Amino acid sequence: MPFLYYGYGSGSIWYSLLIIAFIFSMWAQIKVKITFSKYSKVASRRSVTGADAARMILDRNGLSNVKIERVSGELSDHYDPKANVVRLSEGVYGSNSVAAIGVAAHECGHAVQHATGYGPIKLRMAIIPATQIGSSLALPLILLGLILSMTGLAYIGVAFFALSTLFQLVTLPVEFNASSRALETLESYGTLDDEELGGAKKVLSAAAMTYVAALAVSLLNLLRLLSIVNSTSRRR
Repeated sequence: MPFLYYGYGSGSIWYSLLIIAFIFSMWAQIKVKITFSKYSKVASRRSVTGADAARMILDRNGLSNVKIERVSGELSDHYDPKANVVRLSEGVYGSNSVAAIGVAAHECGHAVQHATGYGPIKLRMAIIPATQIGSSLALPLILLGLILSMTGLAYIGVAFFALSTLFQLVTLPVEFNASSRALETLESYGTLDDEELGGAKKVLSAAAMTYVAALAVSLLNLLRLLSIVNSTSRRR
């Protein structure tokens, strides 16, 4: 349904803004890969691996019950709250690089967020079911509402799409806080020295930009869809 995004109504400005947002998103994805690759070649002086750092951080936060697993894929690292597992990719689990330690610490930051009841992550978890439903129904409802001249139905679709934007918005403080926790922990435990912390910060900052880009794309799409429904409503 590309016309919902670009070719319907006064779309030139939206088209330009969305292209800029998509370019920013692509740049952010490339940036994080380049930055991770650069600092994955910088070994930490203490020769601690990503898995070692993760275990240390979890244990010192009273989370010895949280397991650490190796998973396939590139930058597929994540914390699974349902399984209570920090999963680290091949390039992070056994690597003693500055990049690997930073990423591992970041994922442990999410585990600590869950354990301490960090507000934004509780909100993000709470809206996931509604977001999943809304993302699948949003565009069909908008399209059906426009075709059948049922503006109310189209607005419901826009509201469903807004849930995805809300999810992206809530994700920002969750990710930034996890990175902040990671860097503070690595510094306080002496896992990385000042120079190495600088490299880890660059890796985590590059990763954070992918979430900023995702929010920008989602917000612009939301405003574009709302503009389409509003302009259609005024013409009827």
